[in-house]
Amino acid sequence: MVVGVTVSFVFAAERRQLILEMVRANGAVSLRELARVVQTSEVTVRRDVRALEAEGLLDRRHGGAVLPGGFTRESGFPQKSHLATAEKTAIADLAASFVEEGEAIVVGAGTTTQELARRLARVPGLTVVTNSLLVAQALAHANRVEVVMTGGTLRGSNYALVGSGAEQSLQGLRVSKAFLSGSGLTAERGLSTSNMLSASVDRALVQAAAEVVVLADHTKLGTDTMFQTVPTDVITRLVTDDPPGHDDRAVTELQALADQGVQISVAGAAGGEPVPARPSRRDVPLPGPRRNQVHGTAPQLRTATVLGDQPPVGERERERAARVADLRRR
Repeated sequence: MVVGVTVSFVFAAERRQLILEMVRANGAVSLRELARVVQTSEVTVRRDVRALEAEGLLDRRHGGAVLPGGFTRESGFPQKSHLATAEKTAIADLAASFVEEGEAIVVGAGTTTQELARRLARVPGLTVVTNSLLVAQALAHANRVEVVMTGGTLRGSNYALVGSGAEQSLQGLRVSKAFLSGSGLTAERGLSTSNMLSASVDRALVQAAAEVVVLADHTKLGTDTMFQTVPTDVITRLVTDDPPGHDDRAVTELQALADQGVQISVAGAAGGEPVPARPSRRDVPLPGPRRNQVHGTAPQLRTATVLGDQPPVGERERERAARVADLRRR
């Protein structure tokens, strides 16, 4: 049975994304079936498939399209929900501390943002705008929280509403903060995801917010995926977990993000275990105002995780402590 999504009308970019998702879900799909699902002609679908092949996203076969060799499918919600669960819980606990009573915020789709939503149910007077069915479900029985959902087309792999309908419903919206997750985060490119439609909606969520808070566990640091959602200079704060000492890539990326002015808040967990004798949040001031700071407001604390070239554990900890002390003297 072919998995697909029926739509009445889509733009070329959305149509090609739907084609790509069908091929990923089924492995191989005929042109006739693709044309039926996106409700266009086989000639148009053949042109779309040719364009996607040119980008290396799929391979054409006689009468259809297949996954290219070595191309892995995007992980769905069931797989993602079991990854880094302790880290996501710690990140959600810390991120919730940045939400105040009576605020209006937007929350994007993802397993980490779903964990955040469960904690937001206790914040009175909160208004949450979201395109995620999972976020809305987590807040459905919160008496003191108002939930506003976007329109759009349901993307079943992550239970999110995407497409032009979702983006148009966000036009004219203004909230204090946006909480987003993604597939990867680098200092060079910012937050990114492997899905074009999800990236487009996330960008619309960002446009509605005065501050952007990214939730990403250490496994996503240093990973760059296909579609950029939030450039680094737009990210106000990163909430993450404490990367293991041997994870050079994550530690280096944290320092690079801090050097570019991102406020970094580290939850008190590493490798799924509590960090002994360490606060759940570490804030180390860095010099210079944030470019997107609202005029007239007090500068927010920006933080950094201290890095090293990974010497033996004892030396690494001493080096980290020295770097923290150096940052504090600036």
